[in-house]
Amino acid sequence: MGILNVTPDSFSDGGRYARLDAAVRRAEAMVEEGAALIDIGGESTRPGAAPVTEAEELARVLPVIRRVAKRLSVPISIDTSKAEVARQAVDAGAGLVNDVTALRGDPAMAAVVANARVPVILMHMRGTPRTMQRHPRYRNVTEDVRRFLLEASRRAIAAGIPASRILIDPGLGFGKTVAHNLQLLQHLDVLADLGMPVVIGPSRKAFLGRVLGAEVNDRLPGTLACVAAAAARGGRIVRVHDVKPAVDFLRMLSAIGAA
Repeated sequence: MGILNVTPDSFSDGGRYARLDAAVRRAEAMVEEGAALIDIGGESTRPGAAPVTEAEELARVLPVIRRVAKRLSVPISIDTSKAEVARQAVDAGAGLVNDVTALRGDPAMAAVVANARVPVILMHMRGTPRTMQRHPRYRNVTEDVRRFLLEASRRAIAAGIPASRILIDPGLGFGKTVAHNLQLLQHLDVLADLGMPVVIGPSRKAFLGRVLGAEVNDRLPGTLACVAAAAARGGRIVRVHDVKPAVDFLRMLSAIGAA
């Protein structure tokens, strides 16, 4: 999953793809590099990020989704927690909703997803982007996240979303310490055992920088280590900025396994 942030303030690439032409070129480049789907977001969810209005988010994402949907054949994911943004994004050509609040942020989101008959990614997050990194604590992070995602999936099913359209994401970096993130990666198979495709998004995140002493643009080796962990422990989708290195890495792992 290639990341396309059309925001001025995302932690890694904020502002780089805020213009329509730049965003479309980036989507095209990621598909050429091997991205199987493109995740388009118009609101930063970095730690401490302030929310944006529905109107602003729609103005950022809709032109990009419409243009990308016309030019590319890969599925488009809309990264949003707002029901109306998701509804209009699907109408514009998106085929998947990536909700960092696991349908909790907007009471209308579950119905929008169910009515649109599209898959949804349910992610674990402690608090909100503005508060999530304030002293995160868990009794057992893997079990707590597992329980949360299981309950979130049951709520989604009760709202009319088929189990076959539900994906889960442990939310690396969303209300977790470095140790929490590493433990979730180590025990990702516990989440895979729930029977829903597991998505992970480690790309360039702060916990990599803390482990490696690396700035944002020097975190590719750490990202690829997380990709390896996901591949070994049942992950199905990796959400990354650096598509070609991740694709090549996974191709090589597959070739070794096939040999």
